[in-house]
Amino acid sequence: MNEQEELKEVKKTVRPIRGVIILTGGSLLLLLSLMLAVSLGAADIQLKTVWQAIFQFNPDLQQHQIIREIRFPRILGAAIVGSCFAVSGALMQGMTRNPLADSGLLGLNAGAVFMLACCFAFFPDLPYLYIILFSFLGAALGAGIVYGVGSLSKNGLTPIRLVLAGAAVSALLGALSEGIALYYEIGQDLAFWYAGGISGTSWNHLQIITPWLLLALAAAMTLSHPITLLSLGEEVAVGLGTKTGRVKLTASIIIVILAGLAVSVVGAVSFVGLIVPHIVRWFMGYDYRWIIPGTIIYGALLVVLADLAARIISPPHEMPIGALIALLGVPFFLYLARKGGGMV
Repeated sequence: MNEQEELKEVKKTVRPIRGVIILTGGSLLLLLSLMLAVSLGAADIQLKTVWQAIFQFNPDLQQHQIIREIRFPRILGAAIVGSCFAVSGALMQGMTRNPLADSGLLGLNAGAVFMLACCFAFFPDLPYLYIILFSFLGAALGAGIVYGVGSLSKNGLTPIRLVLAGAAVSALLGALSEGIALYYEIGQDLAFWYAGGISGTSWNHLQIITPWLLLALAAAMTLSHPITLLSLGEEVAVGLGTKTGRVKLTASIIIVILAGLAVSVVGAVSFVGLIVPHIVRWFMGYDYRWIIPGTIIYGALLVVLADLAARIISPPHEMPIGALIALLGVPFFLYLARKGGGMV
């Protein structure tokens, strides 16, 4: 089968009607989950009150204040984080043909948290915009070290070897972060990012990260066709005229931006970028023109539901969403590793 025939087979895996149904269904589920997440929590609020807070806001009502100033930014932050992690994982899996790729497993999240530790230790009053920029740098640092360590092997990079390198580098950067936290007594400040939580998200945070998010997602959509070709193999992509070096560089920048954004909001949460792309790929095939929109929607859905579960399992206490997602992610990872790292 030549390159053109392989590409046609990939495009046939999702019929437009089926893709539209899956995306529409996911959007409706996401909308419903957002409404429930705003309504439920330590203090349950009726959906009628949520509706009134949106369209008939009364600043004198405490429930309206809770909805507008606390729950709305938190839930929107959860959706943004889920989309960032899921799209970055999809791009990494397509670009590297590594089905175990995820920003948390390959050192990006640990690198971002390490830079956050440095920020809190040496620049404690740094504005949030600069914290995001340092998160980008940390994510790039983590990824660079992981790929550098993984490339030292004579047999090259394999999915399992890359994950092992990611685990080692993540452990190293995590230990350095904890050492900085202990020495400079900033453990309380970093505890939020270690555990994974969205409770501190504010409208100011959303105003800063939203332009970066929209830019990164738009760039990811423009790369959907080249990433589809790369997922078929570098030789196929080159044979069809793809400038693979440029595509990989652009995709890497997008991945760093998305991972840095997510970590700056929620902390070191893993497995979202592993789980969601595989599930979307299973339903929608291997064409990234469908996979990327699907991961945007279903990644947001996963984290919104995880945040909702974290708040309602044992109110008024909250569980870290990173721990809840890991309950799904670890068995999923073991399943993929057992089947040899193949795509679901």
